[in-house]
Amino acid sequence: MRLPGFRGFALGALALGLAACGAGVDPNTQHPSSTGRKPGEFYGKQESVFGLGGLQLFGKKDAPQGGAGQGGGSGVGVNSYLWRASLDTVSFMPLLSADPFGGVVITDWYSPPEAQSERFKMTVYILGRELRSDGIRVSVFRQVRDGGGNWTDAAVAETTPVDLENKILTRARQMRIAIVNRPS
Repeated sequence: MRLPGFRGFALGALALGLAACGAGVDPNTQHPSSTGRKPGEFYGKQESVFGLGGLQLFGKKDAPQGGAGQGGGSGVGVNSYLWRASLDTVSFMPLLSADPFGGVVITDWYSPPEAQSERFKMTVYILGRELRSDGIRVSVFRQVRDGGGNWTDAAVAETTPVDLENKILTRARQMRIAIVNRPS
């Protein structure tokens, strides 16, 4: 019986592949788990994408909590007091993006109810793990509506970003003091 060209080739390749599967296997080889190791020990300490300790959002029991200049024991990549204070401060605006590992909070455009012809957008950058005055930067963007209904960029008062930075720092210090002075 003669098989058509492609079917014959595919059947021959399949037969060769299956025959090669059993070649060279030592019947005395033991599986790693049968060598006396506990499950999971074969590969040693396992790391995750977030490092050896993994991702800790609410801190570990053995992690220091609220130490001076520390992030407060959270799993964020920046100072947790500055992070939470930033979110509190911009909470009246809709969030577009919040990255706790990179320390960036970006709001969407917001029009105050009393001034519908202008809108604001903010980007907050948290620059480190320590609660310091130079650990935060705020960028504020403003647009006004022209006569045709289009939004055009407008100047922002120079003091606005600095005032927001100071408000975030004040809130972060309040949070830290509340945790440090909390009864055990």
